Amino acid sequence: MRPDTPAENVDHTAEAARLERTAGLYPEDAEALLLQAAAHLELAGDRAAASTLYDRLLSSADGLENPYLVRALKASNLWEYGHEAEARAIIDGVRTASPRDPAPWVIVAEALESHDELEAAQETFTEGARVLLTDVDEPPYSTHPLLFGRHRVRRMLGVAHDEWDTVADLLHSSPVSLDELHDPKRVWSLGSDNPAELAAEISRLRAELGTFREALSRPFPVAVLHWPAGELAELMAAYPSLAAEYPSHEEHLTTIEGSLRELAASGTANLGIVTGTVPSYEAFAASEGASPAEAELLPQYATTLAARGRAVEWPPQRGTSCWCGSGQAYQECHGA
Repeated sequence: MRPDTPAENVDHTAEAARLERTAGLYPEDAEALLLQAAAHLELAGDRAAASTLYDRLLSSADGLENPYLVRALKASNLWEYGHEAEARAIIDGVRTASPRDPAPWVIVAEALESHDELEAAQETFTEGARVLLTDVDEPPYSTHPLLFGRHRVRRMLGVAHDEWDTVADLLHSSPVSLDELHDPKRVWSLGSDNPAELAAEISRLRAELGTFREALSRPFPVAVLHWPAGELAELMAAYPSLAAEYPSHEEHLTTIEGSLRELAASGTANLGIVTGTVPSYEAFAASEGASPAEAELLPQYATTLAARGRAVEWPPQRGTSCWCGSGQAYQECHGA
């Protein structure tokens, strides 16, 4: 069940409770499941309960994969039900931490924007772009909302385009330009008696809906499966028939990088890598009623891991470690 499902079609409170129960059964996926539960609680209007879930995640003894994402969501939720001072303090903390994930930047900037703090929102979007996109040739798919949001706020402020606004225009694939979609005077056309103005607004709304649907159709990356050396050795010992898929670990790593580059060259966006483990793969095979020795099961396993939020974005951000686990920076390893 998607958290954005209309309220008349789902009992959000019941769905949140179901997700909490599921998180208890699958602790390895608890973070993603509880974030979805919190989203349902927000849609149900129970923002206090959503904050309780965010606090539960932040106090987790096991640590979080995306702590700044949780903090950003908590801040946005707090501000919506009257806890402005606490929300602002959390937003300041997220900005100071300069996370390498674009999602927290987008969430806190949009929280500021929704409360008419346009200057602060523009500064936050710009800080995020500076952290994530300085000296980056091609902005990763996950950073597109950062650039689009920055363009929108700057358009509302009436400031001149800069280099990143131009990049946002180039990344935007809709037939209606970002300048037109983000025109602050658009609201007036909704009350117009001019058929031409109304028709133009309908085309803009259709373009926005198309972009929104495209984003929803790709909720998780197209992911390639990666086995660390130890896991691959264990997999080969248990299921030698898979040797045709993995002649050697070195060739396996080379194939991953090559496959992702081919996908990128073909125009596929939102790419990632998921790391498998033998116990997890065997459990997945059992759930499918199949044998782990079946090679056809491997891409399904990769897709399932990506859907659970296990994918790491490819290519990695500049200066971050290579996905292969060598400890070297990506640009000096498989990105060379």
